[in-house]
Amino acid sequence: MTKVLIAEDNAVNRELLRELLETRGYIVLEACDGQEALHMIELTQPDLLLLDIGMPVLDGFAVVRKIRENPRLAALPVVAVTAYAMQGDREKILNSQFDGYLSKPVNSRSLAEELDRLLSKRADQDVSQNQASGSQPSGKAQAAREG
Repeated sequence: MTKVLIAEDNAVNRELLRELLETRGYIVLEACDGQEALHMIELTQPDLLLLDIGMPVLDGFAVVRKIRENPRLAALPVVAVTAYAMQGDREKILNSQFDGYLSKPVNSRSLAEELDRLLSKRADQDVSQNQASGSQPSGKAQAAREG
């Protein structure tokens, strides 16, 4: 099952996102601030992070920077979920190491499209990495098949 972590300080927004995600069959985890989000990522290893920009303790920009600086976490897809929807905000956010952008209030169709896009992209990367890192049969396995 796919795990999605929601990092959002507003309980109503968290509840809406949780309901939209659970309806689509995702396992949903929640964090109330940026520091808790980083802790939850380490503990639970989610497949994707929905990250509010304006949170206490650490804002979304600080969280995504810390994620990208950590080699174990750097590949985690991170979607900004924000009320920043003025001209130029989307580009600024996407240029700040986020993989996706959703404006509030979140539209269920946009959420589904963004999740499908990023999770299929991640699955493709996982397949490529497995092929590159040696999903080739070992010499012993190859010899056993031939012998």
